[in-house]
Amino acid sequence: MSIGAISEGAASRSATRRHHLLTFFIALVFALMLYPAKVHAQIIGKLAVSIPFQFHAGNAKLPPGNYIIHMLDDSDLKVMEITSADGSTSALFEVQNAEANSTPGKSELIFNKYGNRYFLAKVFDEGNPSGSSVAKSSYEKKVSEATMEAQTRIPAQHKGQQTN
Repeated sequence: MSIGAISEGAASRSATRRHHLLTFFIALVFALMLYPAKVHAQIIGKLAVSIPFQFHAGNAKLPPGNYIIHMLDDSDLKVMEITSADGSTSALFEVQNAEANSTPGKSELIFNKYGNRYFLAKVFDEGNPSGSSVAKSSYEKKVSEATMEAQTRIPAQHKGQQTN
């Protein structure tokens, strides 16, 4: 076998590998365009809400009242803060992405209700089906085992907006 035949075979294999690599790259780009990554849910700005009952947010127990809720800066959209309007009470709680069954017509907080106990469960911003789901605390898990669950929805609005 001559050296020319060996180098022609090696060149042919190299060209075939490049062709396969290029084909794979084009297929990968096409697949990523068809299946874009989901956008992380984020409440834009601050939501103002009046909650008429005592409730739990994460591990905190909060009294009825007016609250401001927002995504904590620099938390990679994983931590929210709820603060009483007068600033006397606040709590941090972990969240994950959630999808509404339909696009909410207004911003709202959804609470899980077990007997007479309320637990903040989800937060949705008006016009966005992507929202935030609150991680269940160990206390909520314990209460949920013993009691039937219901849900209560409380409307919210962006801080500074007038209520309709």
